[in-house]
Amino acid sequence: MAAFTTPDEWDSHYANGKTFRQLGDAERRLLAKHTPAPDQGHALDIGCGLGELARHLAETGYTVDAVDYAPAALSRAQDRTPTASTVTYLVHDIERDGTDGLPHPAYDLITIRLVWAFVRDRTRVMNRLRERLRPGGTLVVITSVTTNVPDERRDIALDEDELGLLCEGWRFAERHDADGLAFIVLRGPAPGRVICAGKNKPSAHALTGAGVVVTDPVGRILLGWSRRRGVWELPDGKNEADEDFLVTAVRELREETGLTADPASARLLALLMDSTHGIPRMTAAVRITAYTGEPAVTEPHLTSRWEWHEITDLPHLDQPLFTPSAHVIDTVWPDLLTGLPPVHRYSITPATSPESAQQAREAAELRQAMADGLIEDGYMDAGSTIEAAIRHVPRHRFLPGVALSDAYDAKQAPVTKQTPDGKTTSSVSAPWLQAVMLRDAVLQPGDTVIEIGSGGYNAALLQEMVGPHGTVITIDIDPYVTDRARRFLDDTGYHQVRVHLGDGEQPPATLAAPGSVDAVVVTVEARDLPPAWISCLAEGGRLVVPLRIHGYTWSIAFTKRDGLLVADRFEVCGFVPLRGPGYRPDHTVKLRGGEITVRFADGTPTDTSRLEAALDMPRTERWIGVTIPGQVPFDKLMLWLATHLDTGFARLAVDKALDTGVLQPSKGSDAAALVRDDSLAHVLYRKISDNGDGLWEFGVHAYGPQADDLADTMASLVIAWDHTARDSTPALTLHPAPGHQPVESKQRMIRKPHAHLVFDWDTSGPTNS
Repeated sequence: MAAFTTPDEWDSHYANGKTFRQLGDAERRLLAKHTPAPDQGHALDIGCGLGELARHLAETGYTVDAVDYAPAALSRAQDRTPTASTVTYLVHDIERDGTDGLPHPAYDLITIRLVWAFVRDRTRVMNRLRERLRPGGTLVVITSVTTNVPDERRDIALDEDELGLLCEGWRFAERHDADGLAFIVLRGPAPGRVICAGKNKPSAHALTGAGVVVTDPVGRILLGWSRRRGVWELPDGKNEADEDFLVTAVRELREETGLTADPASARLLALLMDSTHGIPRMTAAVRITAYTGEPAVTEPHLTSRWEWHEITDLPHLDQPLFTPSAHVIDTVWPDLLTGLPPVHRYSITPATSPESAQQAREAAELRQAMADGLIEDGYMDAGSTIEAAIRHVPRHRFLPGVALSDAYDAKQAPVTKQTPDGKTTSSVSAPWLQAVMLRDAVLQPGDTVIEIGSGGYNAALLQEMVGPHGTVITIDIDPYVTDRARRFLDDTGYHQVRVHLGDGEQPPATLAAPGSVDAVVVTVEARDLPPAWISCLAEGGRLVVPLRIHGYTWSIAFTKRDGLLVADRFEVCGFVPLRGPGYRPDHTVKLRGGEITVRFADGTPTDTSRLEAALDMPRTERWIGVTIPGQVPFDKLMLWLATHLDTGFARLAVDKALDTGVLQPSKGSDAAALVRDDSLAHVLYRKISDNGDGLWEFGVHAYGPQADDLADTMASLVIAWDHTARDSTPALTLHPAPGHQPVESKQRMIRKPHAHLVFDWDTSGPTNS
């Protein structure tokens, strides 16, 4: 067992002037032989300590990012490093912080010297490091070996089994001796496909037991490496006399890992029956969602280590996974693991979560009031299946910890998951928007519908609308989200909903054959429309998607007609972005030290190199007489501008903390802008009357040598919208890309990688201004 020390302990070690084993001549020779620096080579030194290895790599030609979680070590390392050195030091915990915060996306060399023994979740960390290695790059692990250290120092070294695990999953793995240290050279990441393996013939008493799925706060699953059997396995064990499966699960979890759980938090999901060595075997799949403590190896003769694994890594484990554990995991995340041995699965319908009568009454009253408000505000029709669903499904049961008043606030979208820096990655959409999207999906009893982006509540509404003979499949890329959705759907009785962990941009054909789906409802912001969403739709099927167009997000309802998608509804909205390969970030440029951000969302970004000078020039100002009452939306104007400016359309934002007044934003929000060469112009508005909700006038500010021309262009477009298109919604047809679509002179096209959006504005005007 390794005694995993804390960052504070290491920081104190270095702050007190202590050192570490110096880099030896044998290590230097092996580094020179196996890791010569390529031209402009980048190296990552993990756990750099006082920086000796990092400085050596810099001397051989590498640009080095040296990371350690002990600030005192980095401070001393910086003092020892010449000013002109190519070493950059960074406080970073590779295990806790992951690899997203590293300075470079890929490295020619990654070194881990005398650190690997102190890493707990080695499989997960190594998988992330392999992703950061450039093709042809090398990863070097230098470590002490247990045979060369006293027993009392076992915590700083790896044994032969651990060294063997380290070398798996690579096309090239070579071990050398460096003055008693193991010098491991790894190249060619080659993650395999997980295989399921048994142990030996069990004793008769081992034929019934429980396997426990436990995840940490960010959704990683706990697995232990069986010392005797050479497989990864869940915390598990056999029943003792008169002991039920839930008590067994909690006891085994405590005895094997040191984690303490309340039996009340344990849920029996299914009973699984297979056979081993001709003997029937029964395993209870148990899910535990609340525990205290940190995993520890309490039975070292059975388990050598416990690690938190990314669930998406499980299909590619380099070592075997115990078969009953694989079956239990498949109960929680169906279809994650493929090629499993056969098993008889008996799903258990969990009892609904306890709820006081008072809370149930209060929730029911708030739910009915919310439904009444949605009808009154025009978001849904009285007597519709949407109304029936919203009045029936207990929204608060999908939002534990959220106040009832907030859960049933029609305008709120409670956050359910955030990154450590506070960025939202999952939420439950606001009821008004859910009602609008459900209306636009035009669902009928018996329909098949796919939801992209899970949460549970919306899937329950969909199931209510399609009825007992309909099919709802909800997909999400985040195992934390799918696990949460599955639990809440079961708790509220929606067992029929199929929850799938996977990339929603590419739902597998096993879930939906081409032309078999009546509706696809996307509940995450999409930057594009992938072909899989279109091909799975039946003719006449509906796609409802929050589509980002030039930086503005619209919930658009499409109907499939003759193989193409035709839109008939637009609703401005906001959603958490789609994650995974389908996410395409905006191209952004910071001006004036970060005060101003220029954001290009679609099309080719325009050269902004000369805009700094433009902003120093006198401002051109146009107030153009086009007005709009307060509280009246003008989002269609933004769509009009985005579709009529073929090149150079952007959005401008001003950092309020840095605002020097150079660029006057539109009430502090992003402004529609036109950027061309050395000039820019943007739309804004000012209040000209306080009567009622007030009256606002549109204007244009422009900067640079072409300010007058750009101001005239923007102003003329706003005036044209006011005269001919203020009250109209454009017809929108989606064509697959690549391909050429004939576009009439009045039509406008926005090109995305998967789809071409052809807009046709009705400009027969005039409209009422």
